Amino acid sequence: MLEQPHFGRRLKRLRLERGLSQAGLVGDGMSTGYLSRLESGERRPTERATAYLAERLGVDASVLTAPSPQRSLTCELAVVLSAPYGTCDVAALSRVVAEDAGDDPVARWQALWLLSRTAGRAGDYAQERERLLQLVELSERLEVPELRVRSLVAYARCTRALGDMRTAEPAAARAFAIARSEDLSVSDTMAALTVLIDIEAELGRLDAAARHVDELERDLLPVAAPAQAAEGWWTAATVCSRQGDHAAARTRLKTALQLLESTDNLPLWTRLRLAATAAALELAPPQLAAAEVWLAEAGSVVDLIGNPVQAQELRALQAHLAFHRGRPDEARTIAGALLAEEDLRLPYRDRVRLSVLDGRLLILSGRVEEGIAVLQRLGRQATESQNLDLAAHVWQSLAQTLADLRLPHAANADDGAPRASG
Repeated sequence: MLEQPHFGRRLKRLRLERGLSQAGLVGDGMSTGYLSRLESGERRPTERATAYLAERLGVDASVLTAPSPQRSLTCELAVVLSAPYGTCDVAALSRVVAEDAGDDPVARWQALWLLSRTAGRAGDYAQERERLLQLVELSERLEVPELRVRSLVAYARCTRALGDMRTAEPAAARAFAIARSEDLSVSDTMAALTVLIDIEAELGRLDAAARHVDELERDLLPVAAPAQAAEGWWTAATVCSRQGDHAAARTRLKTALQLLESTDNLPLWTRLRLAATAAALELAPPQLAAAEVWLAEAGSVVDLIGNPVQAQELRALQAHLAFHRGRPDEARTIAGALLAEEDLRLPYRDRVRLSVLDGRLLILSGRVEEGIAVLQRLGRQATESQNLDLAAHVWQSLAQTLADLRLPHAANADDGAPRASG
C-alpha cells in the first residue's frame, strides 16, 4: 500500500483532472471528510477505500498505489536539463511534477516551463495550456515580474494557437502592461508587444495594431538582438499586409529574413522562412517566386530535424503554393491528405486556412454547393470566435472563388454563347 502523503497527492490530482468535486467523487459510499483527510495525507488508505476510489475514478487500483518517485523534482529537473538533445524523458518529469509537494516553487516553475514548451513544440496546445495555466498562477505567487510576463506571453501565444482570442488578448495586454510598468528588458517587452500586435491584427483591430507597430519600430527594434528583431520585423510586415500596404510588408519581410543566418539560430531561421512563405502567399499579388525559395530553404531543414508541427506546416504551405501556381490537383491531394490525418497539429489559423483552400478546390472542381457550405461554416466559426481577420479571409475567398467560377461563362459569351445571368 502506498504511504502518505503520496497517495493523497495522486488521488487529488486524478480527481481534479476529471473535474470532480470531493462530493462528486465520493458519492454515497464515503464521506467528504474522510476523502479530505486522505488527500491531505492525514489518514492512510485502506484497501477497501482504495478499491472504491479507483472504481469511481475509472482507473485500476494500481494507479493509486504505484510506488512514488524516487527522485525529487529538483533532481529530476537536473537530469532532464542535462540530457543530450532529443533524449530527455519529460514523461518522468511530468510524473514528478504531478506529485510534487510544492516545497521548491522555483524548481516547479522551471519544470512547468519545460513541460509547456515541450507540449507546444509537439503541437499539443491543450496540454500546453494546462501547464501554462499553472505557470501563470505560480508566477503570481512568486511575484517575479520577468516570470509573470514570460508565462503570460506563452499563455497568450498558446490560446491564440487554439483560436481562443477572448483569452489571448487580455493575457497579452497584461503581459505588456507589466513589462512597461516594471521597466523590464527589451527582450521581455518586445515579446509581450509582438504577441499583442499579432492578436490585435487577428481581431481586426488594425488601428491599435498599427499604433503598437509604430511603438515597436521606434523604441524597441533599433536596440533589439538580431533574432528578436527579425521576429519583430515579421510582425510589422503582417500588419502592413493586412492594412493593404503590400510594398511596406515586402520591405519589412526582407529585413526580417536578412537579420538572421542559419548558423545563428537554426530553429528560428526555419520558423521565419515558413512564416515568410505564408506571408508572401497572402500578399496581393502573391510573391510566388520568393515563397518558393523560402519554402525550399525551410523544407531542407524540416526534412532533417523538423518536428511534427513544422512538417505539417510545410505540407500546408506546399498545398497553398500549388494552388497559386495553377496546380489544383496537386493542391487537392496535399490538402486532402493533411486534413484527413487523425493527429493534425496545426494551429487554429493554419487549420482554417487549409480548410478554406479545400473548400475553394471543391467549388472549382464542380462540387459547388458542398464547397460553399464548407466556407460558410468556417466563416461563421471564425466570426463567433472573434477571429475577424480570419473571417474576412474566409468570406473574401468565397467571393473570389465564385467570381473565378464565372469567368469561363464570361469568356464563352464573347463567342456568342448565352451570357450567365446574375
